[in-house]
Amino acid sequence: MRGGAFLEADWQRETLRTNLWLVPAVEAAVAAALFACTVLLDRYAYNGRFSLPTWVLSGAADGARQILTTIAAAIITVVGLVFSITIVALTLASTQFGPRMLRNFIRDRGTQLTLGTFVATFFYTVLVLVAISPGPHGDFVPHLSITVSLALTVVDLAVLIYFIHHIATMIQLPQVIASIADDLGRAIETQGGTDTDVPGTLRAGPTEDELIRRIESSGATIPTTASGYLQYIRHERLVLIATESGAVLHLPYRTLTQDVSFGVDQLVEIAIRALSSAVNDTFTALTCIDWLSECLCRITTGWHPQRVHQDVSGHIRVIAYQADYDRLVQRAFEKIRQSAPGMPAVMIRQLDGLHKIMEQTSAPARRQVLLEQATMIQRSCDASVPEEADRLDVRRRYRALLALRDDVEPAPAES
Repeated sequence: MRGGAFLEADWQRETLRTNLWLVPAVEAAVAAALFACTVLLDRYAYNGRFSLPTWVLSGAADGARQILTTIAAAIITVVGLVFSITIVALTLASTQFGPRMLRNFIRDRGTQLTLGTFVATFFYTVLVLVAISPGPHGDFVPHLSITVSLALTVVDLAVLIYFIHHIATMIQLPQVIASIADDLGRAIETQGGTDTDVPGTLRAGPTEDELIRRIESSGATIPTTASGYLQYIRHERLVLIATESGAVLHLPYRTLTQDVSFGVDQLVEIAIRALSSAVNDTFTALTCIDWLSECLCRITTGWHPQRVHQDVSGHIRVIAYQADYDRLVQRAFEKIRQSAPGMPAVMIRQLDGLHKIMEQTSAPARRQVLLEQATMIQRSCDASVPEEADRLDVRRRYRALLALRDDVEPAPAES
């Protein structure tokens, strides 16, 4: 395991991935290098050093300019049209998924590669067009480069077909939910290291609880120099700053790169939107509950994210925010339960998820948290579900969960 937070290299890779300029810039650079190679061969052929293969196009300078101008105009038109349609589709999708989900579309490799391929072809074609010029043996026409431009156009056509299929698949709800859950699973795995409570660890100075009490009573807020959102925290750098200043820093909430609860909130937001009267999509909510249960199963055992960071002398210098197990369970189940009164299908799926998590939970305190959520779901069912058969279905799931409460204090009696 790699420890409590993403390494800085992970954050840098994530920053570079979540943009729409890096891949097109790299492909444009490759196109420039390809142009340098092909135009050099064209120069050699123009000077009579060797003959081009028979499959290379030939023709006069005016015809070459017309071909290249047509290719460049067509490509830039397709780029504008395709991505305008894509933005419309993403705008409509964001109303259903939530604005936070647009980040997942921006970082999608298929979208970036499609944009990069079109931009690279356009850039290459313009370079070839500019290369046509007068020469000592008549007009210099880069026949090989023009042939490569046509070949790249065929590649663009294939990429366009792929992109239409890809974007149609990517905006489907199950795919979006699975992508978010996959990111959440990776964040859980990366952050699931061992905290500093390890035998042999050097400890000095006040404890974490004592430091938090002091911060709450006499601490001060450190303002930022600019408005915005904090994306990543370099804990090692903060430890050095706090050590030099003789201070202790207590950090706020974080994003998915360093905060698992953010990923949970993304799935919960999709579920809540699906349960709203405007959308009324129960199956999407059930899918979100399944993924939330799967992710909570991963943190049930052996997940100990790093919370405190010490200096070399063992003094605590940085206290990072980490959502504990209780809070993660509450975030995953409470808002969905509150949004689903009178919906036994959602209640049954939540109880099934709690049952699945309980089967992998041995700690009595954690099992009690799960039972508390199950009890609240049962009470909501009794209060809001009018059909007796539906209430019986919910009660059966609740009783099955109670049967697993081996080392837990008796739960409140059923209504």
